[in-house]
Amino acid sequence: MGRAKEPEDWLLTAAERGNPATGIDARHEDGAAWSRGNLVRPLVHGRSYFAALIDAVQAQRPGDLLLFTDWRGDPDEPLDDKDSVGEVLCRAAERGVVVKGLVWRSHLDRFQFSERENRHLGEEIEAAGGECLLDMRVRPGGSHHQKFVVLRHPDRPEHDIAFVGGIDLCHSRRDDADHDGDPHAQPMAADYGPRPPWHDLQLAIRGPAVGDVEAVFRERWQDPSPLSRSLPGRVRQVMNHQDTVADPLPPQPPDPAPVDGGPHTVQLLRTYPAMRHGYPFAPSGERSIARGYRKALARARSLVHLEDQYLWSAPIVASFAEALAREPRLRMIAVIPLQPDQDGRMTGPMNLLGRVEALRLLRSAGGERFAVYGVENHAGTPVYVHAKVCVIDDVWAAVGSDNVNRRSWTHDSELSCAVLDSTPDPREPTDPGGLGDGARVYARDLRLTLAREHLDLPLGDQRSDLLCDPELAFRAFADSAAALDAWHAGGRTGPRPPGRLRRYRTPRLSRTATLLSTPLQRLVADPDGRPRALRRNDAF
Repeated sequence: MGRAKEPEDWLLTAAERGNPATGIDARHEDGAAWSRGNLVRPLVHGRSYFAALIDAVQAQRPGDLLLFTDWRGDPDEPLDDKDSVGEVLCRAAERGVVVKGLVWRSHLDRFQFSERENRHLGEEIEAAGGECLLDMRVRPGGSHHQKFVVLRHPDRPEHDIAFVGGIDLCHSRRDDADHDGDPHAQPMAADYGPRPPWHDLQLAIRGPAVGDVEAVFRERWQDPSPLSRSLPGRVRQVMNHQDTVADPLPPQPPDPAPVDGGPHTVQLLRTYPAMRHGYPFAPSGERSIARGYRKALARARSLVHLEDQYLWSAPIVASFAEALAREPRLRMIAVIPLQPDQDGRMTGPMNLLGRVEALRLLRSAGGERFAVYGVENHAGTPVYVHAKVCVIDDVWAAVGSDNVNRRSWTHDSELSCAVLDSTPDPREPTDPGGLGDGARVYARDLRLTLAREHLDLPLGDQRSDLLCDPELAFRAFADSAAALDAWHAGGRTGPRPPGRLRRYRTPRLSRTATLLSTPLQRLVADPDGRPRALRRNDAF
C-alpha cells in the first residue's frame, strides 16, 4: 500500500465534520478542516501547565486578549508558589488585558458540583474589570466541559498561544510526576487519600491553530441565547445580580503566522449536543470527536495507547473493539483510574457499570492483545487518571477534554486537538502500521513520555527506545504491572519494584446493584445527546 494522502487519510474533512453551520473550517482560505505550520508541546500534569500559563499571562500587556473556558474554576487554586488563579486573572484585567471567560454554571452545591466556586471566580474577575459569564446553555444534566485558554497579542502575534486539554483551573490539578497530590484538594473517594494524586495533560499550541481555538470561544460567546435555559436558573441570576449579557469582543485578529519550521497539523474536534433551540453554530449538535476517533481507528494496525478517566459504554468503545477484531497484529493499552472518584452506595456502581460493559467487549475482541492498567504512586496510593489522550500507531495523537464515553462523545461540550507531525521518526520500527504513514516524532514522543513515567524510566534511559516497538512496549507494561502486583500480594516485603502500573481488576457488581444502577448510568452518568435518528441507527 502506498504512502497515505496526509492528512486526509487521518483527519476529518470539512464535510466529514458533520456540522455545516460552524465557521471553524470555512474560516480557512483553503477550506481545510485543519491548520498547518503549528508547534504543539504537551504539558504533562498541572504543575507544568500552570507554570507555562502564569508565565504567558504575566507577559501580557494592555490591549492583549485573554479568553478562557472551564468546567470548574477555583480562584484560590495556586498557579505557582505565590499566585492563585484569581489573582493572576484579576491582575491581568487590572492592567488592561481584555479578560473574557465562560465557566459552566454547574448544578447546586448540595450535589457536590461547583456553582459557588464558579460564581465566586466570575465575581472576582468582573470586579477587576474583566468579564466572566456562568454558562448553562446545556442539555438537562449536561455540562460545558471544554478547558482552554487563548492568549492573543495584536501587536506581538509571535507571542500568541493557546492551551487546550483536560486540566481545569481548580483544586486538585496542581500535581506533577511524583504524584504527591495537590495540597488544595477537592474531596474524592477515600482510597485516594486527603491529597488525591492526579495524572493529567494539556497542550501548548503556537501557530495558526490558535486562531481556530479562539474561533471556538467566539462561537460560544456570541451565542444570543440566554445563559440559562431554565426558569430557576434565570431567577438565581437575578437574585445573585449576575452578569447575563456578553459584551462585544474586539474583532478577531488575523491568525498567527505559521511557526518557522512548525511541523504540526492540528485539527480541532468537538462535541456539542443536539438540543431544542440548539446552538446557532451547531443546531443539530456536533460529534466530530466521535467521528475523528472512528476515522483514525479505521487505520489502526499496531498499537493504540489510551489514557482515559472513564472508558465507559460498550456502544462507544465499539470502534476500538472493531479495530482489535479486524487487525490480528493490533494491540491496545488502556490506562484508567483504579477506583471511581466517588464511592457512594449508588455513585460507585453507577460509575462502574459502563466500564464493566466496555471492558467485556474489548477483551472479547482483543483477547490477550488488550490490556488495561491503573496507576499508583510510590507510596501505594492510587493516582486518579484524569488525562484524555490517545495515540494510534505513533502517527495520530489526540489530547482534549473528552473522555471515551457516551456523555463526552454526544452530550456535553468538549474540545480535543488531533495532531499529525510531518517529521518522520527514525527509530525502529519506522512504519509500525505498515501503511506507509511512517512513525511521527510528536506522537511517538508523547507515548514514550507517558510510558516512561508509568515504568519509572528516567529521561535518557536507553531502554526507552525499546518501547518504540509496539510488541515490546505492550510486554513492558505487562511485566511491570505483574512485578508490582506480586510485590503487593507478597506483603510488600523487599525493595519495591520500579514502575507504577497495577493490572486493573474488573469489579464484580451484584445483580441487585446492576439493576438499580442501570437506569442511573444511562440517564445520569452517561446520557446520550444525539438526535433521535442517530440514536436509532447508533451513528454519530
